[in-house]
Amino acid sequence: MTRKGSEMRFRKLLLMSTAVLVCVAGAAQAGELEEKGRAVLDQYQKAVVTVQMVIKQKFSMAAMGSREQESKNEATGFVIDPTGLIVLSLSTTDPTAMMESMMGSLGDDFKIESDMSDVKILLDDGTEIPARVVLRDRDLDLAFVRPLEPPAEPMPVVDMTEPGEANVLDQLVSLTRLGKVANRECAASLERIHAVVKRPRKFYVPGSEPTQSGLGSPVFTPDGKFVGMLALRVVKSAGDSGMGMFSGPDDNMMGIVVPAEDIVEAAKQAPPPDTTT
Repeated sequence: MTRKGSEMRFRKLLLMSTAVLVCVAGAAQAGELEEKGRAVLDQYQKAVVTVQMVIKQKFSMAAMGSREQESKNEATGFVIDPTGLIVLSLSTTDPTAMMESMMGSLGDDFKIESDMSDVKILLDDGTEIPARVVLRDRDLDLAFVRPLEPPAEPMPVVDMTEPGEANVLDQLVSLTRLGKVANRECAASLERIHAVVKRPRKFYVPGSEPTQSGLGSPVFTPDGKFVGMLALRVVKSAGDSGMGMFSGPDDNMMGIVVPAEDIVEAAKQAPPPDTTT
């Protein structure tokens, strides 16, 4: 074999070895991320709860009159205080803003009223706790719920004392409660951040890949630091609006991650337990 042939063979072997090492490293990194995700699930699943409620809605349009409907809904929330303070997406308890955005082109011809009752917190072990909404923040799409009576023992919480940060293309772990058909099991998903919006208020834009994540899901770094909550951002628009929620950017409505610091600040306005009984 000539010297030139030996060099070419060496280069091919080197390229093949490098490719193998890259694949092995990538698989090891992926496995590590999955392990960390399972650790986050183990740590916080008892703090992620189902909030059950009855929502009554009244729709009215100038050309069609009015009609009412009542539905029993369930939404994911999570405990942020041992006394039982829970945060979830306001859109899951009061869809008024979302419906107004969808029907924005009708202007004053379309009106919707919403009322919520029979609120219950369903814990990880199936325990039902009567509750009520104590605070709403429409700008951030946050609703805060408390038990009607303080719990006998401190409830497991999502730690927000040292919040995490995320950057573009970072992968995060989200937790959610599945529906009744899946026995309301706590599920974990990996979400990738596609953008960080800094003005007028900071928030994260998750990817559009289908996952189990939904409104109210808490989101964590792989190391377990709380980053924020999946919520709905709605901006009033006079034009038509698309129907997609997490399907990608829309003119006036899209799914976002509300940062931990905004949730912490909003929670300060929630009344203490003794004022909600």
